Amino acid sequence: MTTAVAAPSSLPAPMSVFERYLTVWVFLCIVAGIALGQAAPGVFQAIGRMEVAQVNLPVGLLIWVMIVPMLLKVDFGALHQVREHWRGIGVTLFVNWAVKPFSMALLAWIFVRHVFAPLLPAGQTDSYIAGLILLAAAPCTAMVFVWSRLTGGHPLFTLSQVALNDTIMVFAFAPIVALLLGLSSIVVPWATLITSVVLYIVIPVVLAQWWRRALLARGRRAFDETLARIGPWSIAALLTTLVLLFAFQGRAILQQPLVIAMLAVPILIQVFFNAGLAYWLNRRLGEAHDVACPSALIGASNFFELAVAAAISLFGFESGAALATVVGVLIEVPVMLLVVRVVNNSRGWYERA
Repeated sequence: MTTAVAAPSSLPAPMSVFERYLTVWVFLCIVAGIALGQAAPGVFQAIGRMEVAQVNLPVGLLIWVMIVPMLLKVDFGALHQVREHWRGIGVTLFVNWAVKPFSMALLAWIFVRHVFAPLLPAGQTDSYIAGLILLAAAPCTAMVFVWSRLTGGHPLFTLSQVALNDTIMVFAFAPIVALLLGLSSIVVPWATLITSVVLYIVIPVVLAQWWRRALLARGRRAFDETLARIGPWSIAALLTTLVLLFAFQGRAILQQPLVIAMLAVPILIQVFFNAGLAYWLNRRLGEAHDVACPSALIGASNFFELAVAAAISLFGFESGAALATVVGVLIEVPVMLLVVRVVNNSRGWYERA
């Protein structure tokens, strides 16, 4: 955001116990949301009606609380470092923008439109596909710092690839989503999509940049203390959003509990495919292991906070799109920890190239 010199110290420490067991908390939120939705449906219907221009106000606020602390870590001043590891950056951009969204669209078409179609709720196929596309169209912004730290990834490379991806995302997210939804024969409400990009990318980035500059003007200690203090906000807002989502999705899930498992299949395949592709390409191009790791990890993970927000804005709380993005949240942590283990254990093989 401002100075790349101090960037490494702004990277988070390895995951806390709370972060490590995020999947457990997500599961508990699923249970709580379904139970509350069945017990007090009127309350959640009232929350669902609190909209302005198709944007749900409570969820919009929660998404900002989720995203801004994460974007606060991103230093756009690190963009000048891109040239130092241009091959790794090239692999990152290729996988994130030329492979990942399109491979997910293909996998969604194969599994949702065909393989699992007879088992999925009637009328939700298009919505599930849209949710999976939204999930894949935005590269990870925050958690990739954690994954990179756990693999000994190059901190300045991690920072520069996130800064570059976030810059591209401002301009590319809406067109790519619109293109892939159009190819999937799903009607795209352009006004709502652009509104989502402005609300959940542009405005949070501007706010986070302004806040970061103000904090750094007071010194590194003030910045680090603020990051430590607001860090839990993101997770708390995410979990609260999930309770709301599953309160609306509860009936569909109770009727078809295997939906979550079926939606997880294309997500899992995409994670391992993209991580493996990025890791292999970096090895073929002669990049160092500490560059290949964050490059592979950002290719495997998703900016699921943005995906959840966009799915709700475009298709609503009760849509299959919203549920599909939440499945991404549910499996993100355990799957990424597995990818971390693979790249760590394969370092000897990688460096023999």
